[in-house]
Amino acid sequence: MASAEGLEPSRTRKNSNKNIIARIRHGHITGRGICRGTEALLKERDHKAQWHGIPVLLRRLYDKSHLNSDLSQIYFIIKEVSSFLSMEAMSFVTEDRKPAQESTYPNTYTFDLFGGVDVSLQPVDTVTIILLSHQLSDDLVKDCLSVLYNCCICMEGVTKSLASRDDFVMFLFTLMSNKKTFLQTATLIEDILGVRKEMIQLEDIPNLPSLVQSFNQQQLANFCRILSVTISEPDMGNDDKNTLLAKNAQQRANPFVVKFNLALLNIPGFIERLCKLATRKVSEASGASSLLLELQDWYTWLDNAPVLDALMQMAAEDAEHSKGLLKKQIVHFYLGTESIDSGPLRHRLPQSMKIVHEIMFKVEVLYVLCVLLVGRQRNQVHRMLAEFKLIPGLNNLFDKLIWRKQTSTHVLHSQNQNCDCSPEISFKIQFLRLLQSFSDHHENKYLLLNAQELNELSAISLKANIPEVEALVNTDRNLICDGKKGLLTRLISVMKKEPPDSSFRFWQARAVESFLRGTTSYADQVFLLKRGLLEHILFCIIDSGCKSRDVLQSYFDLLGELMKFNMDAFKKFNRYVNSDEKFQTFMTQINSSLVDSNMLVRCIILSLDRFEGQTEDMRVVEVLSECRLLSYMARVENRLTFLFRLVNIINVQTLTQENVSCLNTSLVVLMLARRRGTLPFYLNALREKEYAEKYPGCLLNNFHNLLRFWQRHYLNKDKDSTCLENSSCIPFTYWKETVSVLLGSDRTSLCAIASYIDEAYMDLGKDFLEV
Repeated sequence: MASAEGLEPSRTRKNSNKNIIARIRHGHITGRGICRGTEALLKERDHKAQWHGIPVLLRRLYDKSHLNSDLSQIYFIIKEVSSFLSMEAMSFVTEDRKPAQESTYPNTYTFDLFGGVDVSLQPVDTVTIILLSHQLSDDLVKDCLSVLYNCCICMEGVTKSLASRDDFVMFLFTLMSNKKTFLQTATLIEDILGVRKEMIQLEDIPNLPSLVQSFNQQQLANFCRILSVTISEPDMGNDDKNTLLAKNAQQRANPFVVKFNLALLNIPGFIERLCKLATRKVSEASGASSLLLELQDWYTWLDNAPVLDALMQMAAEDAEHSKGLLKKQIVHFYLGTESIDSGPLRHRLPQSMKIVHEIMFKVEVLYVLCVLLVGRQRNQVHRMLAEFKLIPGLNNLFDKLIWRKQTSTHVLHSQNQNCDCSPEISFKIQFLRLLQSFSDHHENKYLLLNAQELNELSAISLKANIPEVEALVNTDRNLICDGKKGLLTRLISVMKKEPPDSSFRFWQARAVESFLRGTTSYADQVFLLKRGLLEHILFCIIDSGCKSRDVLQSYFDLLGELMKFNMDAFKKFNRYVNSDEKFQTFMTQINSSLVDSNMLVRCIILSLDRFEGQTEDMRVVEVLSECRLLSYMARVENRLTFLFRLVNIINVQTLTQENVSCLNTSLVVLMLARRRGTLPFYLNALREKEYAEKYPGCLLNNFHNLLRFWQRHYLNKDKDSTCLENSSCIPFTYWKETVSVLLGSDRTSLCAIASYIDEAYMDLGKDFLEV
């Protein structure tokens, strides 16, 4: 707050948030305080405080902003104010967005101190009310928005302040209907929503359906970018926030995604237009092949999609004229001062921009489609994506745009983490995420194949004398991939060429695994086995030297789905792992992180149980006797060792979406034991383990608490538990029954955990569950 005498900034006063302009307004209303002579006072102190006339300009702007004002005067004042702020914003961006300090950006700080944000909003309101069609009003609104954006760049507090104003945020959405101010509006909205704590409710946006329908394809893609910022989960910076306890509470309190899906699906033609955007082709010019190398030089400062939109508009102009406009537009959006006048990049920039522009569009579109595919309206979305031929369209883009070259290894990002990778890397990741969401437990997964590959699946079933799966029979061949290879086959081909530690392998394996998820299909497994997938996975785990835990986890999970209940796969495994040394390396990888490998352990245990029930088949007997992996798991002491570790490495407070599978794998072990009448043996072994390790009651109490959480989590009416049933081929009713038996309160029951815990150690850690 500046003092009345000196008007110099001080951060020690209590009401420092009350800026000078608020006192000026108060003076107008009450007739007291700073009113008469204010401009003279500001001028007097301006030189000493080095305010560069900003307070005086804001004072004039405040006086001029009313319904009967001369817009040309307001326009020139805003232009002059903007010139003081733009260079600081450029400095901030070109210096890798260093943390803002008042001393570093004095003009922006002075602007904010004297109420510049509030004053800049007044001309926008004035112009909107007047609704003038004159070009000046559009230019004025654009410059006001640019001033606000400048302040947001340099001062996070300004962004947060604007984000807290619901009326202003909604007002910005209405401005998006004006094509002349769309880019500036979209840029500002994106920054504001990026720091907003509360998710914006789409249904609160005035006339949302008509607004979206009015967008051209470029504007629709930018709207998707805004949506992606809105629904992205912020980086919590604390693992506790990502626990299932916390997520369950958050989902109960915030049903946003459901409303999000409904609001978008209710917009006529929205999904169809997204599919067209996602599959739209980009022409390849002779100079475009070096685009990805160019990105290393200039994408670092051209990181804003709306800015790239503006540059694309300029690129359509005459070459010489365009060159000047491009420079002017870059400066206007405060992205840097590097010259593009010289060098080969200048001659290829329009074509390069065109391709990057298209890629950046598709990144946002694919992300929104991924979100829609995991909502409650998933089946409706699936029908629409199939109808509008999203998958064959992406297949046609695969070689020329999606995966036209290999990319160096990069840092792996989590599913919801914002990614600052290049457009090409982000595009590949979003593409793989979409395939994963599309295929996961859904009959439409066969759209990823072409006609020849579908016929191959039918032939596999016929040869094995098993019926074709219903989803395959019902697949509409008018909607499948065309060309020599389907999308799944193309994906496997590029996966084999990736460097061992490339994090693309993580997403590639996830996408292929999702094709196998659901009810186990022998034909699907053999289809992939014939393409050498099992040998490739084993090479990556045993021989490649891969150190990435995330990549290894994805391969353990994929290997489990590929081998489950499949004798051919276990035979192939035994042929590849043909020495004790290789087998020991494989088991070391499994044991080094059981959280990562437990799904594979579950697959082996389930497969062993099924094979042991089919010993009348000599082929099964042969596999059981020869396969090192099955022989290892057949030993009870080895299964017990896995059970001890699975129960011991998790607790209710640390359960996440990643490690909850350990709880389900331990349950599989005990369900199979219960089915064979050996459950008491396993529970007693857990008790003996406790006493041997000198912590009686801890292991069994922890497991008891985990099972109580399991009931709350999986018996919730909104929870889809079919994945547990499909992946294990154990009816979910048996899952529920087993958990109930284990949690029984009758201490005389040999199948109840309570009967194995001494009275003195009962209910250890019970309070932790009451969250």
